[in-house]
Amino acid sequence: MFEKFIWLEWKAFFRSASFGKSLGLKILMAFLALYFSAMFLFFGVALYPLLKEFDPSGDPLQVVNRFALVYFCFELIFRFMLQTLPVIDIKPLMTLPIKKRKVVNFVLLKSLYSFYNILPLFLIIPFATFCIVKGDYGTLNMLGWIIGVYAITLSVNYLNFIIKKRFTENLKALIPVVLIGIILALLDYLKVFQITFYFGKLLEFLVQNPYLAIVPVIILLLLYKWNQLNLQAKFYLDAHLKGRSTEANTREFGWTKKFGSIAPFLQQDLKLIWRNKRPKTTIYLSLLFLAYGLIFYPNDSYQEMPAFFVFVGIFITGIFMINFGQFVPSWDASYYPMIMAQNISMRQYLASKMGLITFSVVVLAILSTPYVYFGWNILLLNLACALYNMGVNIPILLYAGSFNKKRIDLDKSPFMNYQGTGASQWLVGLPLLLIPIFFFWIINKFINYEIAVGFLAGLGTIGLIIRPSLLTFLEQRYRRRKYVMIQGFKQKGE
Repeated sequence: MFEKFIWLEWKAFFRSASFGKSLGLKILMAFLALYFSAMFLFFGVALYPLLKEFDPSGDPLQVVNRFALVYFCFELIFRFMLQTLPVIDIKPLMTLPIKKRKVVNFVLLKSLYSFYNILPLFLIIPFATFCIVKGDYGTLNMLGWIIGVYAITLSVNYLNFIIKKRFTENLKALIPVVLIGIILALLDYLKVFQITFYFGKLLEFLVQNPYLAIVPVIILLLLYKWNQLNLQAKFYLDAHLKGRSTEANTREFGWTKKFGSIAPFLQQDLKLIWRNKRPKTTIYLSLLFLAYGLIFYPNDSYQEMPAFFVFVGIFITGIFMINFGQFVPSWDASYYPMIMAQNISMRQYLASKMGLITFSVVVLAILSTPYVYFGWNILLLNLACALYNMGVNIPILLYAGSFNKKRIDLDKSPFMNYQGTGASQWLVGLPLLLIPIFFFWIINKFINYEIAVGFLAGLGTIGLIIRPSLLTFLEQRYRRRKYVMIQGFKQKGE
Protein backbone atom coordinates (compact mmCIF):
# COMPACT_ATOMS: atom_id res chain seq x y z
CA MET A 1 0.00 0.00 0.00
CA PHE A 2 2.86 2.38 0.79
CA GLU A 3 4.21 1.87 -2.75
CA LYS A 4 0.84 2.96 -4.16
CA PHE A 5 0.82 6.11 -1.99
CA ILE A 6 4.31 6.98 -3.23
CA TRP A 7 3.23 6.35 -6.82
CA LEU A 8 0.20 8.64 -6.39
CA GLU A 9 2.34 11.45 -4.95
CA TRP A 10 4.86 11.03 -7.75
CA LYS A 11 2.11 11.41 -10.38
CA ALA A 12 0.55 14.34 -8.51
CA PHE A 13 3.90 16.14 -8.56
CA PHE A 14 4.47 15.72 -12.30
CA ARG A 15 0.85 16.46 -13.24
CA SER A 16 0.65 19.61 -11.13
CA ALA A 17 -0.19 22.85 -12.98
CA SER A 18 2.76 24.46 -11.19
CA PHE A 19 5.16 21.65 -12.09
CA GLY A 20 7.72 23.98 -13.70
CA LYS A 21 7.82 26.31 -10.72
CA SER A 22 7.92 23.43 -8.24
CA LEU A 23 10.70 21.72 -10.18
CA GLY A 24 12.83 24.86 -10.24
CA LEU A 25 12.30 25.39 -6.53
CA LYS A 26 13.18 21.77 -5.78
CA ILE A 27 16.40 22.05 -7.81
CA LEU A 28 17.35 25.12 -5.79
CA MET A 29 16.48 23.31 -2.55
CA ALA A 30 18.60 20.35 -3.69
CA PHE A 31 21.64 22.63 -4.07
CA LEU A 32 20.98 24.09 -0.61
CA ALA A 33 20.63 20.57 0.80
CA LEU A 34 24.00 19.59 -0.67
CA TYR A 35 25.58 22.75 0.76
CA PHE A 36 24.26 22.20 4.29
CA SER A 37 25.10 18.50 4.11
CA ALA A 38 28.69 19.40 3.26
CA MET A 39 28.79 21.95 6.10
CA PHE A 40 27.44 19.48 8.66
CA LEU A 41 29.81 16.76 7.43
CA PHE A 42 32.76 19.16 7.67
CA PHE A 43 31.72 20.20 11.18
CA GLY A 44 31.17 16.57 12.19
CA VAL A 45 34.68 15.66 11.03
CA ALA A 46 36.33 18.76 12.51
CA LEU A 47 34.44 18.88 15.83
CA TYR A 48 36.54 16.33 17.72
CA PRO A 49 39.96 17.77 16.66
CA LEU A 50 38.79 21.33 17.35
CA LEU A 51 37.57 20.49 20.86
CA LYS A 52 40.76 18.55 21.53
CA GLU A 53 42.88 21.47 20.35
CA PHE A 54 40.90 23.91 22.47
CA ASP A 55 41.23 21.76 25.60
CA PRO A 56 43.85 18.99 25.22
CA SER A 57 43.13 17.55 28.67
CA GLY A 58 39.34 17.56 28.23
CA ASP A 59 37.00 14.97 26.76
CA PRO A 60 35.26 16.20 23.56
CA LEU A 61 32.37 13.78 24.09
CA GLN A 62 31.59 15.24 27.51
CA VAL A 63 31.59 18.74 26.03
CA VAL A 64 29.21 17.66 23.25
CA ASN A 65 26.94 15.91 25.75
CA ARG A 66 26.89 19.05 27.89
CA PHE A 67 25.63 21.19 25.00
CA ALA A 68 23.39 18.52 23.45
CA LEU A 69 20.24 19.86 25.11
CA VAL A 70 20.93 23.35 23.72
CA TYR A 71 21.30 21.81 20.25
CA PHE A 72 18.00 19.93 20.55
CA CYS A 73 16.19 23.07 21.74
CA PHE A 74 17.49 25.07 18.77
CA GLU A 75 16.59 22.19 16.47
CA LEU A 76 13.01 22.23 17.78
CA ILE A 77 12.76 26.00 17.25
CA PHE A 78 14.27 25.66 13.79
CA ARG A 79 11.83 22.89 12.85
CA PHE A 80 8.86 24.83 14.22
CA MET A 81 9.77 27.87 12.14
CA LEU A 82 10.81 26.15 8.90
CA GLN A 83 9.73 22.51 8.68
CA THR A 84 6.52 21.88 6.79
CA LEU A 85 4.46 18.91 7.92
CA PRO A 86 3.88 16.14 5.35
CA VAL A 87 0.35 16.06 3.97
CA ILE A 88 -1.75 13.80 1.79
CA ASP A 89 -5.05 14.46 0.07
CA ILE A 90 -7.45 12.18 1.92
CA LYS A 91 -10.60 13.11 -0.01
CA PRO A 92 -10.12 10.58 -2.87
CA LEU A 93 -9.20 7.89 -0.32
CA MET A 94 -12.35 8.21 1.77
CA THR A 95 -14.43 6.06 -0.60
CA LEU A 96 -11.76 3.37 -1.01
CA PRO A 97 -11.32 0.29 1.21
CA ILE A 98 -8.15 1.63 2.80
CA LYS A 99 -7.66 1.62 6.54
CA LYS A 100 -7.14 5.01 8.17
CA ARG A 101 -4.13 3.73 10.06
CA LYS A 102 -2.28 2.88 6.84
CA VAL A 103 -2.73 6.40 5.50
CA VAL A 104 -1.71 7.95 8.84
CA ASN A 105 1.34 5.68 9.11
CA PHE A 106 2.37 6.67 5.58
CA VAL A 107 2.22 10.37 6.50
CA LEU A 108 4.19 9.86 9.73
CA LEU A 109 6.80 7.58 8.18
CA LYS A 110 7.12 9.95 5.22
CA SER A 111 8.41 12.60 7.62
CA LEU A 112 11.34 10.34 8.58
CA TYR A 113 12.78 10.88 5.09
CA SER A 114 12.81 14.63 5.66
CA PHE A 115 16.12 16.40 5.12
CA TYR A 116 15.85 17.71 8.68
CA ASN A 117 16.16 14.11 9.94
CA ILE A 118 18.99 13.11 7.61
CA LEU A 119 21.18 16.18 8.25
CA PRO A 120 22.11 15.33 11.90
CA LEU A 121 23.61 12.01 10.75
CA PHE A 122 26.38 13.96 8.96
CA LEU A 123 27.28 15.42 12.34
CA ILE A 124 26.67 12.48 14.69
CA ILE A 125 28.35 9.61 12.83
CA PRO A 126 31.73 11.30 12.01
CA PHE A 127 32.03 12.62 15.58
CA ALA A 128 31.24 9.19 17.06
CA THR A 129 33.79 7.60 14.71
CA PHE A 130 36.48 9.99 16.00
CA CYS A 131 35.52 9.10 19.58
CA ILE A 132 36.12 5.43 18.76
CA VAL A 133 39.37 5.92 16.84
CA LYS A 134 40.94 8.78 18.80
CA GLY A 135 39.20 8.37 22.13
CA ASP A 136 38.93 5.58 24.67
CA TYR A 137 35.38 4.56 23.83
CA GLY A 138 34.30 1.18 22.56
CA THR A 139 32.34 0.62 19.39
CA LEU A 140 29.33 -0.73 21.29
CA ASN A 141 29.30 2.27 23.64
CA MET A 142 29.30 4.78 20.81
CA LEU A 143 26.75 2.76 18.85
CA GLY A 144 24.41 3.10 21.82
CA TRP A 145 25.16 6.86 21.91
CA ILE A 146 24.41 7.21 18.17
CA ILE A 147 21.11 5.34 18.51
CA GLY A 148 20.09 7.33 21.59
CA VAL A 149 20.99 10.76 20.17
CA TYR A 150 19.39 10.04 16.80
CA ALA A 151 16.25 8.73 18.50
CA ILE A 152 16.05 12.05 20.36
CA THR A 153 16.39 13.90 17.04
CA LEU A 154 13.49 11.89 15.58
CA SER A 155 11.54 12.53 18.78
CA VAL A 156 12.04 16.25 18.18
CA ASN A 157 10.56 15.67 14.72
CA TYR A 158 7.35 14.16 16.11
CA LEU A 159 7.25 16.63 19.01
CA ASN A 160 7.25 19.38 16.40
CA PHE A 161 4.17 17.73 14.86
CA ILE A 162 2.33 17.97 18.17
CA ILE A 163 3.39 21.55 18.87
CA LYS A 164 2.43 22.74 15.39
CA LYS A 165 -0.96 21.08 15.52
CA ARG A 166 -1.73 22.54 18.94
CA PHE A 167 -0.13 25.97 18.88
CA THR A 168 0.26 27.22 15.28
CA GLU A 169 -3.33 28.47 15.18
CA ASN A 170 -3.10 29.92 18.69
CA LEU A 171 0.39 31.23 19.37
CA LYS A 172 -0.74 32.87 22.62
CA ALA A 173 -1.15 29.40 24.15
CA LEU A 174 2.56 28.84 23.48
CA ILE A 175 3.59 31.76 25.70
CA PRO A 176 3.67 29.72 29.00
CA VAL A 177 5.86 27.07 27.33
CA VAL A 178 8.26 29.74 26.04
CA LEU A 179 8.37 31.41 29.47
CA ILE A 180 9.23 28.10 31.14
CA GLY A 181 12.01 27.58 28.60
CA ILE A 182 13.38 31.09 29.23
CA ILE A 183 13.29 30.56 33.02
CA LEU A 184 15.14 27.23 32.73
CA ALA A 185 17.72 28.82 30.42
CA LEU A 186 18.20 31.70 32.89
CA LEU A 187 18.58 29.31 35.84
CA ASP A 188 21.13 27.33 33.85
CA TYR A 189 23.04 30.50 32.91
CA LEU A 190 23.10 31.65 36.55
CA LYS A 191 24.17 28.13 37.60
CA VAL A 192 21.19 27.79 39.94
CA PHE A 193 19.82 24.73 38.19
CA GLN A 194 22.06 23.52 35.35
CA ILE A 195 19.67 21.43 33.31
CA THR A 196 22.23 21.13 30.48
CA PHE A 197 24.73 19.61 32.94
CA TYR A 198 22.25 16.95 34.12
CA PHE A 199 21.18 16.17 30.55
CA GLY A 200 24.86 15.73 29.65
CA LYS A 201 25.29 13.36 32.60
CA LEU A 202 22.38 11.28 31.30
CA LEU A 203 24.06 10.98 27.90
CA GLU A 204 27.35 10.00 29.60
CA PHE A 205 25.46 7.33 31.55
CA LEU A 206 24.03 6.16 28.21
CA VAL A 207 27.57 5.81 26.82
CA GLN A 208 28.60 3.69 29.81
CA ASN A 209 25.43 1.57 29.50
CA PRO A 210 24.64 1.44 25.75
CA TYR A 211 21.63 -0.85 26.28
CA LEU A 212 19.83 2.20 27.76
CA ALA A 213 19.49 3.53 24.20
CA ILE A 214 16.17 1.71 24.33
CA VAL A 215 14.81 4.55 26.53
CA PRO A 216 14.92 7.34 23.86
CA VAL A 217 13.67 4.76 21.34
CA ILE A 218 10.64 4.10 23.58
CA ILE A 219 10.07 7.87 23.87
CA LEU A 220 10.20 8.07 20.07
CA LEU A 221 7.61 5.29 19.73
CA LEU A 222 5.33 6.96 22.28
CA LEU A 223 5.46 10.27 20.39
CA TYR A 224 4.79 8.39 17.14
CA LYS A 225 1.76 6.72 18.72
CA TRP A 226 0.52 10.04 20.07
CA ASN A 227 0.66 11.56 16.59
CA GLN A 228 -0.94 8.47 15.10
CA LEU A 229 -3.95 8.62 17.43
CA ASN A 230 -4.24 12.38 16.95
CA LEU A 231 -4.29 12.13 13.14
CA GLN A 232 -6.67 9.16 13.14
CA ALA A 233 -9.13 11.14 15.26
CA LYS A 234 -9.11 13.89 12.61
CA PHE A 235 -9.37 11.60 9.58
CA TYR A 236 -12.70 13.06 8.46
CA LEU A 237 -13.58 15.55 5.76
CA ASP A 238 -15.55 17.65 8.23
CA ALA A 239 -13.02 17.37 11.07
CA HIS A 240 -12.25 21.09 10.95
CA LEU A 241 -15.62 22.44 9.88
CA LYS A 242 -16.91 23.12 13.37
CA GLY A 243 -16.18 26.76 14.01
CA ARG A 244 -15.32 28.21 17.36
CA SER A 245 -17.70 30.72 18.83
CA THR A 246 -15.81 33.96 19.24
CA GLU A 247 -16.78 37.53 19.91
CA ALA A 248 -17.09 39.53 16.72
CA ASN A 249 -14.49 42.20 16.24
CA THR A 250 -16.31 45.42 15.39
CA ARG A 251 -13.44 47.87 15.82
CA GLU A 252 -14.04 50.64 13.28
CA PHE A 253 -11.00 52.93 13.79
CA GLY A 254 -13.17 56.02 13.56
CA TRP A 255 -10.24 58.27 14.46
CA THR A 256 -8.86 57.78 10.96
CA LYS A 257 -11.54 60.14 9.57
CA LYS A 258 -9.32 63.10 10.40
CA PHE A 259 -7.00 62.05 7.56
CA GLY A 260 -9.48 63.17 4.92
CA SER A 261 -9.75 61.45 1.55
CA ILE A 262 -7.37 58.58 2.42
CA ALA A 263 -9.33 57.73 5.60
CA PRO A 264 -11.43 54.85 4.09
CA PHE A 265 -8.31 53.11 2.74
CA LEU A 266 -6.37 53.66 5.94
CA GLN A 267 -9.28 52.29 7.93
CA GLN A 268 -9.45 49.25 5.66
CA ASP A 269 -5.71 48.54 6.13
CA LEU A 270 -5.95 48.80 9.91
CA LYS A 271 -8.91 46.41 9.95
CA LEU A 272 -6.99 44.03 7.70
CA ILE A 273 -4.01 44.02 10.07
CA TRP A 274 -6.12 43.78 13.22
CA ARG A 275 -8.37 40.93 12.09
CA ASN A 276 -6.03 38.60 10.18
CA LYS A 277 -3.17 36.36 11.30
CA ARG A 278 -0.46 37.02 8.76
CA PRO A 279 -0.56 40.84 8.67
CA LYS A 280 -0.98 40.97 12.46
CA THR A 281 2.23 38.96 12.77
CA THR A 282 4.09 41.84 11.09
CA ILE A 283 3.25 43.96 14.15
CA TYR A 284 4.63 41.37 16.57
CA LEU A 285 7.79 40.93 14.48
CA SER A 286 8.34 44.68 14.34
CA LEU A 287 8.25 44.95 18.13
CA LEU A 288 10.41 41.86 18.52
CA PHE A 289 13.11 43.11 16.13
CA LEU A 290 13.41 46.38 18.00
CA ALA A 291 15.88 44.46 20.17
CA TYR A 292 17.97 43.60 17.09
CA GLY A 293 20.41 46.39 17.86
CA LEU A 294 21.38 44.78 21.16
CA ILE A 295 23.24 42.14 19.17
CA PHE A 296 25.47 44.68 17.39
CA TYR A 297 25.70 47.99 19.27
CA PRO A 298 27.45 46.58 22.41
CA ASN A 299 29.74 44.34 20.32
CA ASP A 300 33.26 45.78 20.04
CA SER A 301 33.94 43.97 16.76
CA TYR A 302 31.37 46.17 14.97
CA GLN A 303 32.60 49.52 16.33
CA GLU A 304 35.09 49.83 13.48
CA MET A 305 32.37 49.14 10.90
CA PRO A 306 29.86 52.03 11.28
CA ALA A 307 28.43 51.27 7.82
CA PHE A 308 27.04 48.06 9.28
CA PHE A 309 25.03 50.16 11.75
CA VAL A 310 23.19 51.61 8.74
CA PHE A 311 21.86 48.13 8.03
CA VAL A 312 20.74 47.85 11.66
CA GLY A 313 19.11 51.30 11.59
CA ILE A 314 17.26 50.63 8.33
CA PHE A 315 16.16 47.26 9.64
CA ILE A 316 14.98 48.41 13.09
CA THR A 317 13.02 51.45 11.92
CA GLY A 318 11.78 49.78 8.74
CA ILE A 319 10.97 46.20 9.70
CA PHE A 320 7.20 46.80 9.41
CA MET A 321 7.81 48.73 6.19
CA ILE A 322 9.66 45.72 4.76
CA ASN A 323 7.31 42.98 6.00
CA PHE A 324 4.10 44.82 5.10
CA GLY A 325 5.17 47.06 2.23
CA GLN A 326 6.69 44.35 0.05
CA PHE A 327 3.26 42.68 -0.26
CA VAL A 328 1.34 45.76 -1.37
CA PRO A 329 -1.18 45.32 -3.00
CA SER A 330 -1.26 41.52 -2.50
CA TRP A 331 -2.82 42.05 0.94
CA ASP A 332 -5.93 43.31 -0.89
CA ALA A 333 -5.90 40.49 -3.46
CA SER A 334 -9.27 39.02 -2.46
CA TYR A 335 -11.10 42.29 -3.19
CA TYR A 336 -8.63 44.14 -5.43
CA PRO A 337 -10.78 43.62 -8.58
CA MET A 338 -13.72 45.20 -6.72
CA ILE A 339 -11.56 48.21 -5.73
CA MET A 340 -10.45 48.67 -9.32
CA ALA A 341 -14.06 48.47 -10.56
CA GLN A 342 -15.14 51.36 -8.32
CA ASN A 343 -14.71 55.07 -8.87
CA ILE A 344 -11.75 55.11 -6.49
CA SER A 345 -8.65 57.21 -6.93
CA MET A 346 -5.52 55.09 -7.30
CA ARG A 347 -3.58 58.05 -5.92
CA GLN A 348 -5.57 58.01 -2.68
CA TYR A 349 -5.18 54.24 -2.44
CA LEU A 350 -1.38 54.52 -2.70
CA ALA A 351 -1.26 57.58 -0.44
CA SER A 352 -2.99 55.60 2.32
CA LYS A 353 -0.38 52.83 2.01
CA MET A 354 2.38 55.43 2.18
CA GLY A 355 0.78 57.08 5.19
CA LEU A 356 0.39 53.85 7.14
CA ILE A 357 3.97 52.70 6.46
CA THR A 358 5.37 56.17 7.22
CA PHE A 359 3.53 56.16 10.54
CA SER A 360 5.07 52.77 11.38
CA VAL A 361 8.57 54.10 10.67
CA VAL A 362 7.95 57.11 12.94
CA VAL A 363 6.68 54.88 15.78
CA LEU A 364 9.61 52.45 15.50
CA ALA A 365 12.07 55.35 15.35
CA ILE A 366 10.62 56.74 18.60
CA LEU A 367 10.70 53.31 20.24
CA SER A 368 14.35 52.90 19.22
CA THR A 369 15.47 56.11 20.99
CA PRO A 370 16.69 54.17 24.10
CA TYR A 371 19.65 53.12 21.93
CA VAL A 372 21.04 56.56 22.79
CA TYR A 373 22.55 54.62 25.71
CA PHE A 374 25.20 53.42 23.25
CA GLY A 375 25.95 56.96 22.10
CA TRP A 376 24.37 59.97 20.44
CA ASN A 377 25.92 58.91 17.16
CA ILE A 378 23.77 55.75 17.21
CA LEU A 379 20.59 57.73 17.89
CA LEU A 380 21.33 60.22 15.09
CA LEU A 381 22.10 57.41 12.67
CA ASN A 382 18.83 55.63 13.52
CA LEU A 383 16.86 58.85 12.97
CA ALA A 384 18.66 59.41 9.66
CA CYS A 385 17.82 55.85 8.62
CA ALA A 386 14.19 56.47 9.57
CA LEU A 387 14.12 59.57 7.33
CA TYR A 388 15.75 57.60 4.53
CA ASN A 389 13.13 54.87 4.93
CA MET A 390 10.29 57.39 4.75
CA GLY A 391 11.62 59.38 1.81
CA VAL A 392 13.38 56.77 -0.34
CA ASN A 393 12.62 53.19 0.66
CA ILE A 394 8.83 53.54 0.89
CA PRO A 395 8.51 54.70 -2.77
CA ILE A 396 10.92 51.93 -3.82
CA LEU A 397 8.77 49.33 -2.02
CA LEU A 398 5.56 50.61 -3.59
CA TYR A 399 7.19 50.59 -7.02
CA ALA A 400 8.26 46.99 -6.46
CA GLY A 401 4.68 46.28 -5.39
CA SER A 402 3.50 47.10 -8.90
CA PHE A 403 5.11 43.82 -9.99
CA ASN A 404 3.09 41.80 -7.45
CA LYS A 405 0.44 39.56 -8.94
CA LYS A 406 0.25 36.72 -6.42
CA ARG A 407 -2.61 36.59 -3.95
CA ILE A 408 -2.32 36.12 -0.19
CA ASP A 409 -4.68 34.17 2.04
CA LEU A 410 -4.81 36.46 5.07
CA ASP A 411 -6.07 33.86 7.52
CA LYS A 412 -3.33 31.28 6.95
CA SER A 413 -0.52 30.73 9.43
CA PRO A 414 2.44 33.05 8.81
CA PHE A 415 5.02 30.31 9.47
CA MET A 416 6.64 28.94 6.30
CA ASN A 417 3.91 30.69 4.32
CA TYR A 418 5.33 31.94 1.01
CA GLN A 419 2.05 33.02 -0.55
CA GLY A 420 2.50 36.25 -2.47
CA THR A 421 6.27 35.79 -2.62
CA GLY A 422 7.82 36.31 -6.03
CA ALA A 423 11.00 37.55 -7.63
CA SER A 424 10.24 41.18 -6.73
CA GLN A 425 10.22 40.31 -3.01
CA TRP A 426 13.70 38.81 -3.24
CA LEU A 427 15.18 41.58 -5.39
CA VAL A 428 13.71 44.59 -3.60
CA GLY A 429 15.86 43.93 -0.53
CA LEU A 430 19.01 44.87 -2.47
CA PRO A 431 18.22 48.55 -3.08
CA LEU A 432 16.54 48.91 0.31
CA LEU A 433 19.69 47.96 2.21
CA LEU A 434 22.72 48.07 -0.07
CA ILE A 435 22.24 51.58 -1.51
CA PRO A 436 22.20 53.44 1.85
CA ILE A 437 25.06 51.28 3.17
CA PHE A 438 27.13 52.04 0.06
CA PHE A 439 26.49 55.81 0.22
CA PHE A 440 27.27 55.92 3.93
CA TRP A 441 30.45 53.86 3.55
CA ILE A 442 31.82 56.03 0.72
CA ILE A 443 31.12 59.37 2.48
CA ASN A 444 32.26 58.14 5.89
CA LYS A 445 35.49 56.79 4.41
CA PHE A 446 36.48 59.88 2.42
CA ILE A 447 34.83 62.68 4.44
CA ASN A 448 33.47 61.95 7.94
CA TYR A 449 30.71 60.26 9.95
CA GLU A 450 28.54 63.36 10.46
CA ILE A 451 28.39 64.20 6.74
CA ALA A 452 27.49 60.58 5.95
CA VAL A 453 24.61 60.65 8.46
CA GLY A 454 23.47 64.02 7.13
CA PHE A 455 23.55 62.70 3.55
CA LEU A 456 21.16 59.84 4.39
CA ALA A 457 18.87 62.24 6.25
CA GLY A 458 19.05 64.66 3.31
CA LEU A 459 18.06 61.99 0.79
CA GLY A 460 15.10 61.07 2.97
CA THR A 461 14.04 64.70 3.32
CA ILE A 462 14.23 65.25 -0.45
CA GLY A 463 12.10 62.14 -0.94
CA LEU A 464 9.47 63.52 1.45
CA ILE A 465 9.48 66.89 -0.34
CA ILE A 466 8.96 65.35 -3.80
CA ARG A 467 6.50 62.73 -2.53
CA PRO A 468 3.57 64.23 -4.53
CA SER A 469 5.55 63.77 -7.76
CA LEU A 470 6.52 60.24 -6.71
CA LEU A 471 2.85 59.48 -6.04
CA THR A 472 1.95 60.65 -9.53
CA PHE A 473 4.59 58.36 -11.02
CA LEU A 474 3.44 55.39 -8.91
CA GLU A 475 -0.20 56.05 -9.78
CA GLN A 476 0.62 55.84 -13.49
CA ARG A 477 2.66 52.71 -12.93
CA TYR A 478 -0.15 50.93 -11.04
CA ARG A 479 -2.68 51.94 -13.67
CA ARG A 480 -0.55 50.35 -16.40
CA ARG A 481 -0.26 47.15 -14.37
CA LYS A 482 -3.91 47.15 -13.28
CA TYR A 483 -5.22 44.26 -15.39
CA VAL A 484 -2.08 42.13 -14.98
CA MET A 485 -2.48 42.30 -11.21
CA ILE A 486 -6.22 41.60 -11.31
CA GLN A 487 -5.63 38.53 -13.48
CA GLY A 488 -2.83 37.34 -11.18
CA PHE A 489 -4.88 37.76 -8.01
CA LYS A 490 -7.61 35.55 -9.49
CA GLN A 491 -5.18 32.61 -9.65
CA LYS A 492 -5.75 30.94 -6.29
CA GLY A 493 -3.22 28.22 -6.99
CA GLU A 494 -0.32 30.61 -7.29
